[in-house]
Amino acid sequence: MRKLVALALAGLVLSACNTIEGVGKDVKSAGETVADTADGAK
Repeated sequence: MRKLVALALAGLVLSACNTIEGVGKDVKSAGETVADTADGAK
């Protein structure tokens, strides 16, 4: 039973890291778009 719980927790941790990485890429992309738009407005 403990092995099953440990495996489930490991899966959650790994999927959370992947999700956080994806959010970071999205935020970076949005920031670059805003910066490009601001540069174009100068």
